[in-house]
Amino acid sequence: MNSSPQPKTEVVRLAFEGGTLRVEGLGEADPLPCVYDPRSGCHRAPASRYAEVVLALRARGTPYVDEARAYEDLDLGDLKRQEPFYYQREALEAWERHSSRGVIVLPTGAGKTFVAVMAIDRRPRSTLVVVPTLDLLHQWYDLLQAAFARPVGIIGGGYYEPSAITVTTYDSAYLHAEKLGNRFGLVVFDECHHLPSESYALAARSLLAPFRLGLSATPERTDGGEARYAELIGPIVYRKDIDELSGTYLASYETQRIEISLTDEERDEYRAERALYLAFLRGQGIHMSSPSGWADFIAKSTRSEEGRRAFLAYRRQRQLALTATRKLETLERLLLSHRNDRVLVFTEDNATVYEIAERFLLPAITHQTRVKERSAILQAFNRGELTAVVTSKVLNEGVNVPEANVAVVLSGSGSVREHVQRLGRILRKREHKRAILYELVSAGTSEEGTSAKRREHRAYQ
Repeated sequence: MNSSPQPKTEVVRLAFEGGTLRVEGLGEADPLPCVYDPRSGCHRAPASRYAEVVLALRARGTPYVDEARAYEDLDLGDLKRQEPFYYQREALEAWERHSSRGVIVLPTGAGKTFVAVMAIDRRPRSTLVVVPTLDLLHQWYDLLQAAFARPVGIIGGGYYEPSAITVTTYDSAYLHAEKLGNRFGLVVFDECHHLPSESYALAARSLLAPFRLGLSATPERTDGGEARYAELIGPIVYRKDIDELSGTYLASYETQRIEISLTDEERDEYRAERALYLAFLRGQGIHMSSPSGWADFIAKSTRSEEGRRAFLAYRRQRQLALTATRKLETLERLLLSHRNDRVLVFTEDNATVYEIAERFLLPAITHQTRVKERSAILQAFNRGELTAVVTSKVLNEGVNVPEANVAVVLSGSGSVREHVQRLGRILRKREHKRAILYELVSAGTSEEGTSAKRREHRAYQ
């Protein structure tokens, strides 16, 4: 029997420091998922790798002292229970099977927030809910207080009141992650398609939370950023699309694409302006389909009178397509035929919003609309005191308009996400509701290609 003394195992210490996980007591070449920092003589990893580091230490039997974690187990009391729909239950179970990390994709109106409430109940740790807008900040604050009957913290919109359950905006999370990053064991990223942007991704990496839930109706991004979900939140673990739930869990719906012909004068002017714009692109070797195409056009259009004229031509041909005379005439007919419904009119730009608001005496909501005015308009709309509202992009997501059942897309971008979000605004289920989305497209213009691109989703097939 060998009675020689065994080497003493050094205890590893974990600490949270400035949005990173500090790991002391490892050899420089240790294979843990962190890297050696010679400046401080220890190993480091993004705080988001906390769970991975802890599990690795446990797997190899290395003793450690955890001074990083500052979140707590919660006694939430009695959750106000309601029976989940089958897909909500499946979504939660799929998330739990993936170590309570991952993205759940459900359409607008399908109850993603209730899935999050169930997740908080199943993993009762200090929780941070991160949202993109102040409207959603207020909605989540009210929902969480009602669900758990306890004080809820709020960070953003002029407030800094962190608590065991806190709701914040993506911008505020970015500002405060290095200070608050170890105080939450569960983080919920609502509308998580915003997360892969550089600053928000940095905030996600600065959060210690071992449990992570992402929610979105439209997870795909034009820049391919959805590939980052696996690192920042976890993979997509469950998905249901609009067409799978409509009619039973969402309102039944239909979509109509209406082609609008330009007037003779508009068509002639459109062709002339577009020809001038395209000639400049060809002459300068600019390819608008390339990632740098728009930036190249802007840069080169400022260098000569020809370039400045080409830019004006671009704007004019675009305006002719977006606000064709017969589009507005068609909109007038639609507003008349749906005068007993709740109609949302979507446009690509604010100038068109204000033109429509003035012509048809409709309330307008843009990014310039003050918070109280916006709230008053939406409340009056939901009560039926207003039957139509015109907006640009600010109502694409994060707004509760359950009574809306008609959408008119007068103009928009080629984004699939934007088009699906606009459809989602009118799909909240209620008895006997049937929703309809009209898409008005100027025939013989670049809008035809834009329309085809944004309809590349199964909800429109």
